[in-house]
Amino acid sequence: MEMFDVLILGAGPSGLACAIECQRGGLRAAALDKGCLCNSIYNYPANMTFFTTPELLEIGGIPFSCAQTKPTRMEALEYYRRVAEHFRLDVRQYHAVSSCEGADGNFVVHAMDRLGRAVDFATRKLVIASGYYDLPNELGVPGENLDKVTHYYREPHPYYDSDVLVVGAKNSAAIAALELWRHGARVTLVHRGTEVASSVKYWIKPDLENRIRNQEIAAYFKSSVKEIAPDSVQISTPAGEKRIKNDFVLAMTGYHPDFTFLRALGIELAPGTAKPKVNLRTLESNVPGIYLAGVVLAGFNTNEIFIENGRFHGRQIAHDVAEKLGTAIAEVPEVAIPTANLRNAE
Repeated sequence: MEMFDVLILGAGPSGLACAIECQRGGLRAAALDKGCLCNSIYNYPANMTFFTTPELLEIGGIPFSCAQTKPTRMEALEYYRRVAEHFRLDVRQYHAVSSCEGADGNFVVHAMDRLGRAVDFATRKLVIASGYYDLPNELGVPGENLDKVTHYYREPHPYYDSDVLVVGAKNSAAIAALELWRHGARVTLVHRGTEVASSVKYWIKPDLENRIRNQEIAAYFKSSVKEIAPDSVQISTPAGEKRIKNDFVLAMTGYHPDFTFLRALGIELAPGTAKPKVNLRTLESNVPGIYLAGVVLAGFNTNEIFIENGRFHGRQIAHDVAEKLGTAIAEVPEVAIPTANLRNAE
């Protein structure tokens, strides 16, 4: 069984940043991911452009250059691959973690590799940087398990000349609805709210509103899905229930961290928000030796932590771990992330 000073669960930007800082602190660290490197970014829409600028996505002090003002999904994936190569990070892709046992200084993590073989790892400290994108918020309606239903949108081509229902009206739903319409799909939008969400990117929101106003995209607000059938969908609207023809459903209803796994580790989650209990300075949870990094810190409020602020968590964690394990690392500021984002912190 391999032994590490720090084992990081998740190889996204926050997990990679943590691995870099631990390495700089003289710690033996590895990152496990059940998918590929930066699996969440890989599963973003194929043509996605980040809302932020490249320097705010940088980790490890490595510059991120891109062709335009804002980086694309492909450019981000290439950047993080090059960062992992530059630092020669120990990343174990396609290792799905099933459970963890032990205590501070002697944890054992049980995982399954790509070939279905059991693999165990021993570690003195554990970091949870597993993100949230793999666990969608389900609709909870009959028919949601049909093959035509997905919680992820990649590209518009497969939906050409089809009747597509998009559930939601935030960024992901707005982008999907517009791309689908522009590539020949007949799009209907269903949203519980009264209008397109105000948080939708400023250049996308008016575009979608104009398509709805021109009746190019059908929209039902203050409405919800009641049942999904093989060739139709039943929705509840202010005017009553309505059944519409349907080939595909894109349920863009958001995602959440793996709360079941966190609770199994003994981590306390705040009622209502499900934010884990952590020390604000060190990001160590209420379970000694277990730290949290990235969006997993936000509980249900996944719009509070992004790559832009989650990339600094590794510095805080590595400093505390190095100090406790007796290795040298440079000082970090007392508060490297906004305190408003961690209302359940100690």
